[in-house]
This record gives sequence, C-alpha cells and structure tokens, in this order.
Amino acid sequence: MGMAQARDRINQAPLVVELTTDPAAIREAQALRYAIFSEECGARLDSPVPGLDQDAFDIHCEHLLVRERSSGQVVATTRVLDSDGASRAGGFYSEGEFHLVGLEHLRGPILEVGRTCVHADYRNGSTIAVLWSGLAQLMNERSYSFLMGCASIGMGDGGIQAHAIMQRLRERHLCREWLNAVPRLPLADQHLPANVTAQLPPLLKAYMRLGAKICGEPCWDPAFNAADLFILLHREQLCPRYARHFKAVS
Repeated sequence: MGMAQARDRINQAPLVVELTTDPAAIREAQALRYAIFSEECGARLDSPVPGLDQDAFDIHCEHLLVRERSSGQVVATTRVLDSDGASRAGGFYSEGEFHLVGLEHLRGPILEVGRTCVHADYRNGSTIAVLWSGLAQLMNERSYSFLMGCASIGMGDGGIQAHAIMQRLRERHLCREWLNAVPRLPLADQHLPANVTAQLPPLLKAYMRLGAKICGEPCWDPAFNAADLFILLHREQLCPRYARHFKAVS
C-alpha cells in the first residue's frame, strides 16, 4: 500500500494525514509548533517570523500534517529529513545536539523526524496513531531502514524527571550497538528523591512501545529548557505488535 492509498483509507476517519512541501501548509505546521513550543512550553525560539517556529532545516524537510477532517485544522505535525536533505542542510538536526558516533556506518537509508507536536485538545492515542500511520507508509514506500530523532523531557523541575526517566530506561532501552549518541551539552548530575516516579512523555512512550532504543545519555537543550534523548528505531527490530504498520503491504 502506497502513501496515496494510505491517505485514502485514513481519510475516512475524523483525522487525515498528508505529506507536504507546500509553503502555505508548512506555515500552518509552524504556527502549531510556535503555539505549543513557545506559548505553552516557554521555549526561546529564534524565528525570523513572529508567531511561527521556523529554522534553517524546514526548507530541506518534508512535513507530515494531521488535520481535523471537518475543519481542516492542523492538530499534529512532524517533519522528516533523509540523508539527501541532510546533505543540503549541512547535516541532520540531531547532530547539533549529539556527536553521532557510527552514523556513517549505518547500513540502509535513514529518516530523521523532528519538531513533533500535537495540539492540546488532540493529545490521545488516536492522533498519534494517525501520525504514525503516515510515517510508517513513508518508510515503507521509500524503504528506510532506520528512523531517528530526539524525544524531549521538560526541565521545569530542574531535571528530576529527566534523570528519573533515564534511570528507568537505561536497563531495557539503552543500546549503542548501532550508534553512540554523545551529548554536546550533558545534563548536570542530579540527586533523585527516593519517592520520585518517572513519568514518560507521550512521544517518548510511543517510541519505546514501537521498539526504539536510546543511544546515549540525554542532552540539555537550553532554548527549549528540555532534556533530549536520542532515539533510534531499526525497522527490522520493531515490536511485533506494531511491526505490521511499518512493513510494506501489497
């Protein structure tokens, strides 16, 4: 099933997904990103256009948008960058935060995702599933072997959750077999209270359910006041429950 067929199937639902490089549609995505990252989360965005989250990578990316079918409102978005786009952009976005040791040795095409966000009224499994469906079909259609990117953890508590989450994930999900992501700005050490409970953000939880691995320690992103974990998903090691979405279907 190709991207167009997937859209036909998904478009019967209340939410629809599209892959675009149309400047007007990208501005809609950038407006949603600004509303969430700047207005909701307090990120300091260095954007040339007020009210939009724009950076130098956007022009080299394709953008996946999820729209509410009846109104056409963009309710979720992520952008995707492959090796060709990264060559034009001067590298992958993740390379600005991590030294990606072994990146050149990954066997098979790579797709990076970034700037993923979901409107507050649509933060549920259904919306993420629609976004993931579009991403899966794109990976199938173009035969990408690896999906990579960053998952963020807010630092509003000074980093307690970031350290607690990393402590929780190290045993089962930390893997440097394919790639070693060395943070350019490592998190400062943090003493964890004995009663702290690690609460995974929805996007990070979704990656873990798919079978993704964390390839190193977190990086501090001062502009977003967040701890970023580098995520790598090898399509051949997907969790069986979700693998059917990421396998080519005739």
